[in-house]
Amino acid sequence: MKYLFQFAIIGVITAIGELLNLLLPLPIPASIYGLVILFAALCLKIIRLDQVEHAADFFLAIMPVLFVPSTVNLMNYWGVLKDNIIGLVITCILSTMAVMGMTGTIAQFIMRRKKEHLEEKETGK
Repeated sequence: MKYLFQFAIIGVITAIGELLNLLLPLPIPASIYGLVILFAALCLKIIRLDQVEHAADFFLAIMPVLFVPSTVNLMNYWGVLKDNIIGLVITCILSTMAVMGMTGTIAQFIMRRKKEHLEEKETGK
């Protein structure tokens, strides 16, 4: 029953994201609306982590399987892709490097801020 409740919460948030995508004339995918809503609800403590944790872990565990159909579908478009393969590979490499660099920089910034906060707390006592 716990899993059903957690899947229901995630399903409702996903449905709200789909509804926002229909109502708002912005070029933002419905899944992004859902992610932002779930993130805000978790940050504002509207939803507790333990209310969605197990279902979210399940979705993360099966996520690679969810990419198989779209990857296989690329085979249908090989004629279009082969003409642009070098540009696509370069774009994938550069975007991966950019994401890794930004993620590392942000992680270091957060860790530094947390360390400074803890040091201020200790010296303030």
